[in-house]
Amino acid sequence: MGMKKKLAFWTAFILLTGTILGGCRNAAASAEEAETADKTAPANETVSAREADSAAETAPAAETVFAETAAEAKESGMSEEESEVPVLKDAVQKAMGCRIGAEATQFEMRDKKVWDIITTHFNALTFGNELKPDALFGYSNGKCPGTQEDELNGETILVPKMDFSRAESMLDQVMGWNQNHPDEKIMVRGHVLVWHSQTPEWFFHVDYDKSKDYVDKDTMNKRLEWYIRTVLTHFTGEDSRYKGMFYGWDVVNEAVSDNTGTYRSDRENPDEPLSQDTHGSNSSWWKVYQSNEYILNAFLYANKYAPADLELYYNDYNECSFHKQRGILALLEAVRALEGAPGEGTRIDAMGMQGHYNMSSPSWNDFETSIERYAKVVGNVQITEFDMRASEGYDGSEASKEEEYEKQAERYRMLYWAMQQANAKEGVNVTGITFWGTVDHYSWLQSRSNIGGGNTTGLTQCPLLFDDAYRPKPAFYQFIGE
Repeated sequence: MGMKKKLAFWTAFILLTGTILGGCRNAAASAEEAETADKTAPANETVSAREADSAAETAPAAETVFAETAAEAKESGMSEEESEVPVLKDAVQKAMGCRIGAEATQFEMRDKKVWDIITTHFNALTFGNELKPDALFGYSNGKCPGTQEDELNGETILVPKMDFSRAESMLDQVMGWNQNHPDEKIMVRGHVLVWHSQTPEWFFHVDYDKSKDYVDKDTMNKRLEWYIRTVLTHFTGEDSRYKGMFYGWDVVNEAVSDNTGTYRSDRENPDEPLSQDTHGSNSSWWKVYQSNEYILNAFLYANKYAPADLELYYNDYNECSFHKQRGILALLEAVRALEGAPGEGTRIDAMGMQGHYNMSSPSWNDFETSIERYAKVVGNVQITEFDMRASEGYDGSEASKEEEYEKQAERYRMLYWAMQQANAKEGVNVTGITFWGTVDHYSWLQSRSNIGGGNTTGLTQCPLLFDDAYRPKPAFYQFIGE
């Protein structure tokens, strides 16, 4: 049935307010800056702004106006059947009782058709890059963007200058929608505070100069606390204009090694020098601490500065691999062991299973078992970056699409069923599902990557619920329950 249904995005939308349009003022500059930022930082689960721009070159032209009238839809000749597509968020809420989200970059959110998909089918949004450290330092990866004095716990410290403009433009757009649609609000997931990748190397060195020595742990703790305090206060604090827009935040991302199954070190990839501006595999956090202390402190500081209703998460990929899963479970248990009141202990509210899967792995049984194991430690589990790599024989041709789409639909159906089975068990709560993108041509998987969960073949992919023409694929209907 799914192949016959088409999505109509011809619903009348309210014109964005001047505030939203003003938020997009950095359109031309940000793409160039993001390209520079991603030059040396292959991110295993991110849709980089450069990759999004590259994909867009061959994608259908994006409309930049955020309004279209019902009259135009009528004139298009679209049939009643084509315009009647079930709403994804309603179906998932009914079946799972949880929020359903999508990832988008600043570039993607300017695509009117993507924005239509987000506002129609999702009630949660994750920013692909714009809340990561390199973006918040203005993509000044090669050199500190300048310093200023700030106060921390009664001490004056020197800190890097920050740039919130990219994330703010996206939040302004979401805010405009929420104000005009109070019954269809979109909540935002913060991603991410502490990550070995897309954190500039200079952040770990004396005088914020990567040519100098690494700082000691005490100095790094001050920088870590300052950074977490600054980001959380700016976006979620009592005086923030964005207060109440975030439902949760990834505190630490991908701190467990695929190779060893223990903590990620500064020697994951011997061919990747620590002198690079940013890293794909090696961790300068580990270089400074040589222990999991930075992870524990990150959750301690996040608990200290986050509002009580802001959920705090750990997030990782290859999370169904039992080899790596042991290390993730040990990390979660270490954080839980130090739980306490804000300013006194840590807090963790859910495990984020990224969900970068392929057509054969993980099995539905391993997926269900993994959810249960994480829930046993932290109670709540979320699928945070759901997508599906194509079969090895898929070549992206029109002739192969229909077969691949049906295979993909069955694969998503089984995993969704396993998710529901786990969620029905005592002590297991799946509280969110987020797809890492909306339409296929913007997916990070369209760019070749040797990082975990990525596209290692370089072949065209079709990993998401909506095709290149912005229409729902058969996989979409597996989450509808029809």
